[in-house]
Amino acid sequence: MTPDIIIHNGKLMTFDTTQPDAQAMAMVDGTITGVGSDAEIKAMAGIRTRMIDAKGGTVLPGFIDSHVHLFGGAFELDCLNLYGIEGMEAMKAAILPYADANPDADLVYGVMADYAILGTGKTPTRHDLDRILCDRPLAMIAPDHHTVWANTKALKAAGLFDGGKVEAGSEIVMGADGKASGELLEPGAYGPVITMTALGGREALGLVTGRDPQPAATSDQRARDKDVISRGLAHCAAQGITGLHLMDGNRYQLELLSELEAEGRLKCRCMVPFHFKGKDDIARIAAEGVPLRDDFQGNKVWCGHMKMFIDGVVESGTALMLQPYPGDLGAGGNIGDEVFEQSHFVAAAIEADRHGFQIAVHAIGDAGVRRTIDAYQAVRDANGPRDARHRIEHLEVMHPDDIPRLAALDIVASIQPGHAPFGHVFPSTGTEEYLHDHQIPGAYAWQAIRASGAKVIFSTDWPVTPVDVMPNIKSAIAPHHLGAPWTDQTQSLPDTLASYTRDNAWVEFSEDRKGQLKVGMMADVVIMSHDLTSLPPSDITQASAVTTICDGQVTHQAS
Repeated sequence: MTPDIIIHNGKLMTFDTTQPDAQAMAMVDGTITGVGSDAEIKAMAGIRTRMIDAKGGTVLPGFIDSHVHLFGGAFELDCLNLYGIEGMEAMKAAILPYADANPDADLVYGVMADYAILGTGKTPTRHDLDRILCDRPLAMIAPDHHTVWANTKALKAAGLFDGGKVEAGSEIVMGADGKASGELLEPGAYGPVITMTALGGREALGLVTGRDPQPAATSDQRARDKDVISRGLAHCAAQGITGLHLMDGNRYQLELLSELEAEGRLKCRCMVPFHFKGKDDIARIAAEGVPLRDDFQGNKVWCGHMKMFIDGVVESGTALMLQPYPGDLGAGGNIGDEVFEQSHFVAAAIEADRHGFQIAVHAIGDAGVRRTIDAYQAVRDANGPRDARHRIEHLEVMHPDDIPRLAALDIVASIQPGHAPFGHVFPSTGTEEYLHDHQIPGAYAWQAIRASGAKVIFSTDWPVTPVDVMPNIKSAIAPHHLGAPWTDQTQSLPDTLASYTRDNAWVEFSEDRKGQLKVGMMADVVIMSHDLTSLPPSDITQASAVTTICDGQVTHQAS
């Protein structure tokens, strides 16, 4: 058949071992039909073929971000962004004009607020936020989305001012006066505040509860939510992304994405999880998870994995550690917060695996990672080995003894390079507040994990860090060098690109359909502005996506 689109004059990086390099490619009806030289592929052109000159830029399989929170990230594109803000005066200068510009907002809501935003070495309290805005609810969320700080008005409006019971692993931090301090650790504590956002918290339900909106969203709310997600998808496509693995989910999101596909507005393929919480009964997996997965099995929208959290994050002292944190975070022998009792966690993993789910577990602390590895071992012992491709998300701190266990158990390491203190996004100082020196050899140990033989995949965890691909690639191939006791975890460009394309297709069991520029594969393609191999690693962000193609359709074209 005559090609719909031909890309020529490119530096194709195909990830096809039988033809690793080429100049041109052709596609018809969403499928790649030719890969070869300019002369070979141009000869296939017809009168209606769209010819795209890559101008010597790298041409790759479309990027797949294998860990995102799409609905929340899309919503936060329009929120007050506090990234880089430090000090009370700078906070006032950012927050007050935003509040004035949004007088009808039920909640003045800021995102990307660093744990050290006050610049005093202390995390914010309601009193600090009251000094900025006292007559309206104000809240701000940390980049990792594990901590929210709220003022008095917001705490009272959310019914949290006097504290209350929350699920395991979450905490309403109380002040010396017996009232909430304003610090809310984990979604189980801050969920009531999020219900006051412009979308009524629907953007976070897949993370906070894993359930659908109650009461059900109105038709107007559904339309608004779809518009928000559609904008987020377009933002992803502009980065060269053609696929997303969501790490929060519910039936509501799957329905919205399916409707966007039917409307021709789905610019990226989306895999959405069944989210199983620490308080959930095991029977929920068969009763709700299996039907959810079975009901959504399309090429563009599908449910394929079950997501769980084993712990929190290091910055707030909620990631599970093998020994107490250093300094103030370790007060009272704190080793982090247990989201699951281990026996319940293991039982959930065994049941999910028995039903054929791929499992993805958020595990950050060295104890959290070890417990997850132990659970996957228990899964294999109970159900027998299979090609499950179970994942651990983040693995930010590992005991060195546990690194070889990943490959031994076929566990996939799902890593976000921009999260590391040497990844250019977050401060490179202050790690001594939450890590002991002896933990550092196993911290953010990307190359050590890769060298062990474990499969490594890359992502951003958007909106924890921006979904922008090239800054995240820079984090991997040109990280800061912090000196001893930190070790060099620099990634090669080929490994990094493979972990963002081919290997992310593999981890979703799509290696026979995508992740390579090869005849018969899905036509998910990105054309870059530069030949990536010619740029120094530190300059890789000079490159950007010029053209993104998903399912044979152009989803982004740079102006």
